Amino acid sequence: MDIDEIKALSDYEIKAELQKMQGWVYKDQKISKEFSFPTFSDTVTFVNQLAPFCNKVDHHPDIHIFYNKILFELQRFDVGGKVTNKDFMVAHEIERLYGNKERTEL
Repeated sequence: MDIDEIKALSDYEIKAELQKMQGWVYKDQKISKEFSFPTFSDTVTFVNQLAPFCNKVDHHPDIHIFYNKILFELQRFDVGGKVTNKDFMVAHEIERLYGNKERTEL
């Protein structure tokens, strides 16, 4: 799928994609997941590492920082507040970056 293409997903498509992603939930027309970090500085660093990808795909999650935790919420307001393919693109990138962080801390 083209990086610029935006496709609203059906409930079936969302649930099928979520089956592949541990810990993500679909509620209130958005997908979300909370991640933990050792320190507040680590949370901010992680957001800064994610930012270039979000800018590249022109999709930015709602980000809630609670000291050493980040809650990411994803949906597209320009398609009526629905979950789209771009939400999952960003979610997969979050998972990739978080997985890399986990490996480098071992």
